[in-house]
Amino acid sequence: MAWSYRKRIKIIPGVHLNLSKNGISTSIGVKGANMTFGKSGTFINTNILGIHNRHKLSGVNNPLPSNYNPPIVELGDNIFSRDIQEITSQNMQGVKEAIILAHQQRKELKIDLLKVQTTIGGSKLKLTTSYILLYGLIKKSISEKIKIDIKKQQETIKQLKEQIENCYVKLDVNFEPEIQEKYNKLINSFKNLANSHKIWDVTSAHYQDRIATRSSASTLVRKREVRFGIKTLPDIKSNFETLYFQNANGADLYFYPNFILMFSSKTQFAIIGLDELTFNQSYVRFTETGFVPKDSKIIDRTWFKVNKNGTPDKRFKGNYQIPVVKYGEIKLHTQTGLNEEYEFSNYEFTEQFGNAFREYQNTIKSLKQL
Repeated sequence: MAWSYRKRIKIIPGVHLNLSKNGISTSIGVKGANMTFGKSGTFINTNILGIHNRHKLSGVNNPLPSNYNPPIVELGDNIFSRDIQEITSQNMQGVKEAIILAHQQRKELKIDLLKVQTTIGGSKLKLTTSYILLYGLIKKSISEKIKIDIKKQQETIKQLKEQIENCYVKLDVNFEPEIQEKYNKLINSFKNLANSHKIWDVTSAHYQDRIATRSSASTLVRKREVRFGIKTLPDIKSNFETLYFQNANGADLYFYPNFILMFSSKTQFAIIGLDELTFNQSYVRFTETGFVPKDSKIIDRTWFKVNKNGTPDKRFKGNYQIPVVKYGEIKLHTQTGLNEEYEFSNYEFTEQFGNAFREYQNTIKSLKQL
């Protein structure tokens, strides 16, 4: 019996976004019909488209004197976003469904590919066996039939790989020149920001008694080093660059021209309209007990153990001076539950990005109101 295979594939809707002075228009969907794998893996229809000033003490993973006994503090006030399933914007559900469809379809195609690869392995084994046992040489029609099946299976594998490669949500964005210029400015400032020597995700902040701890910092924070960059998700392909924020204690953030995608896994993610985001950029006076990043500026000095009036506490033997540096800070918040905070060793880059982001976001907000 000739090998045959049949699989029905759905059309993946594309997302078309138009940003102009007349407002923002978004359409979801593509023209075309369903595609079917016919007998022997033949494709019948292949139309698929896929300013704030806080004084903080780092106090985490920094070398301290051997005679230092830190006070027992319970770290509260954790900084993290709500459950990923709770914060998708109502008007972004269609985009989310299209991305889920792309993921599910790619997963199904990979399963199909594995089945065909297993089948072709069996066919090749049959062909080899027919020659070893000579019946493939005596009755050549048997081996020829197997060869035809192998050829068809190889073609199906090739086509399946192509469909897996093209199984994504196509995000087309049309910018008017003025808006495109602002987005380019945002991208360029972000690339500079991503090159900061250190980027941290602040995961908790807790008030501490300065008198009891003899510290110049009123807030104790925990933070973890993360990275930023230009990066996109495999389920989305677009004609522009996307901003990527790594999240140390939750879903990573991807900034697209009109929305933020919070990605935890291929089935666990949220999409939030950019106009819903409350964005704050400022600076932090940070009492740095570790090493000072090469692109940070020391703006003051204090003592490891300090009196209320700023003088060194002489009761501590070996008390020494420590630098106060100026770090950049960005806070992201939405009413639906996004809550993230980042610090950057390069304040100038943070300020440049903050200005570019606010300018672009204000443009998006004004277009939404039209």
